[in-house]
Amino acid sequence: MIEPRLRQSEIERAVRKPTESLDAYDLYLRALTLRDQHTDESVHDAISLLKQALAIDPSYAPAAALIGWSRVHQRSHGRTPVSEAEAAEAIALAKQALEVGKDDADALWMASATLQIFAGEYTVAAAATDRALALSPNSAHAWMARGYVTFHLDQSGPAIEALETAMRLSPLDSLRRTFTNGIALAHLAAGRFELALDWADRTLREEPGYRGALISKVVACAHLDRLEEARAALRLLIDSLPGLTIARYKALWLRAYSYKTMAIFVEGVRKAGLPDE
Repeated sequence: MIEPRLRQSEIERAVRKPTESLDAYDLYLRALTLRDQHTDESVHDAISLLKQALAIDPSYAPAAALIGWSRVHQRSHGRTPVSEAEAAEAIALAKQALEVGKDDADALWMASATLQIFAGEYTVAAAATDRALALSPNSAHAWMARGYVTFHLDQSGPAIEALETAMRLSPLDSLRRTFTNGIALAHLAAGRFELALDWADRTLREEPGYRGALISKVVACAHLDRLEEARAALRLLIDSLPGLTIARYKALWLRAYSYKTMAIFVEGVRKAGLPDE
């Protein structure tokens, strides 16, 4: 695994390098910094660079896995649709990364995240995160992936423990919002709505308008019968995702949430006023 400071220095080196001299590793590093800018345009550009990297080295596991992790961003934000073909490609590349990158912690946790969101293959995803942590026990992102896979398996306690470990290991991480909102999600799944709201609000204080935390806040407030707050958060969410409906929400997350967790979310957003169709 590339540790954060080394990763940043390597990225800066790759960005300074003339484009005609780029190899697969340089393209991967450039894509990594674009992916972490969290915009639709930067993620699109990151995927383009990663496909160039795979054209140079088809067996380069980190590039294959990062394509899927980039698609996870597109799916989780909901603004850029991920087609069935793109999802299938992400799944295939994640499985390829697991085969050829079994000794690369970054490739493993990114592949795990992809298989969780797009394939619902939680057993395979959990095994990948376990191996990533065996290789790199101080990887905050591998702990994040474990947190989410245990959440998807309806294990809220272990999910929260894993995400809290990620926060301790990397308190200023670029993906901190993913750590904190993951804790909110785990509390929601366990019916601890006050705690879920607290963590959603923490996330929104650090990043106002973050869609994942807005959804968490809508659901938590609705279940707490704080309907004015739920509707206010829902209006902000719909402003950033015009045309959002319960049907669209379920289509986005059907493979990622258990039946029980999906029911909690659907009940919450419906109570807040999100239309079914």
